[in-house]
Amino acid sequence: MVKHIYVIRHCEAQGQSSDASLTELGFHQAEVLAEFFADKKIDRIIASPFLRAIQTIERLSKRVNINIEIDERLAERILSTRNLPDWHAKLQATFTDMDLKFDNGESSNEAMERIVNVVEETIKSESEHTIIVSHGNIITLLLKNYNNDVDFRFWTHLSNPDVFQLSVKDHEVTVERIWGK
Repeated sequence: MVKHIYVIRHCEAQGQSSDASLTELGFHQAEVLAEFFADKKIDRIIASPFLRAIQTIERLSKRVNINIEIDERLAERILSTRNLPDWHAKLQATFTDMDLKFDNGESSNEAMERIVNVVEETIKSESEHTIIVSHGNIITLLLKNYNNDVDFRFWTHLSNPDVFQLSVKDHEVTVERIWGK
């Protein structure tokens, strides 16, 4: 048996705060995303608690009549609790040193561990076709767990939305981008 986990980066949003809503374009993207999944079997939907992640998948959730489970571990990675004017360079550095941390933030390894735990629990669950909706940085770290070639440059090429299919067979995980650039 092959399990499929669809990992979705949220649609275009108005900002980075946890309560940032989707833009008008983002809501349109969410509708297109719902159409994209219309012919795919879905057993379960799990999302980040951030508003933009929930709004990304609400239309599909209603269409397939599956409640959205909120999992705090899918929230975006906290790079720092302080405003970092050079956050881009600091983020890049965390892909080189996976244990590097800034001002009460998470290392890449810490953030990776929490999203990988969600995926590993999903693999062990009864669900065969699960959607996980999260954020660009932490999704990149998830994919890096399964493919060490995934790096900072990969993150810079993500789109909103973006969709990756993780196929799991005999404890082997393969990753394929099925939407995005």
